[in-house]
Amino acid sequence: MMSLLTKEQALQKLRQYCVYQERCHAEVIDRLYHFGMKKPEVDEITAILIEENYLNEERFAIQFAGGRFRMKKWGRKKIQYELKAKKLSDYCIKKALAQISDEDYISTLQELAAKKWNDLRRENNLLTKMAKVRDFLLQKGYEADLILDQLQELRKKPEK
Repeated sequence: MMSLLTKEQALQKLRQYCVYQERCHAEVIDRLYHFGMKKPEVDEITAILIEENYLNEERFAIQFAGGRFRMKKWGRKKIQYELKAKKLSDYCIKKALAQISDEDYISTLQELAAKKWNDLRRENNLLTKMAKVRDFLLQKGYEADLILDQLQELRKKPEK
């Protein structure tokens, strides 16, 4: 397939793409191949974008993790899984997850657990109710031990 864009046109498009929102290397590389670029051009354009600071995996990881945690209330496991899927280094993933304060993390987990618990107030079987809350929080990406602690707390509280 012939490249539809010149190297300079592709570079311009990718600069705009990266300015619009943080991108990881894999997204940019996929986009370049989608434009019909060959490997040497892809490598060169990627290198230029990194040099010009349009691309920065650490910055991307931190922003991604923070955004997913604040907006979607994802747990660290799910964020880590998604960052790995985007081919980010363990270093960047670790750095991004470290930006989420333990205090905020636990309070978000408590908030999600309490809301789900209250949503299930009509559920009469305690084990079923606990399993549903546990499954919901696991799906959100929270750690099993933290979920277990939370469920123990919720069981102790009197029903409203």
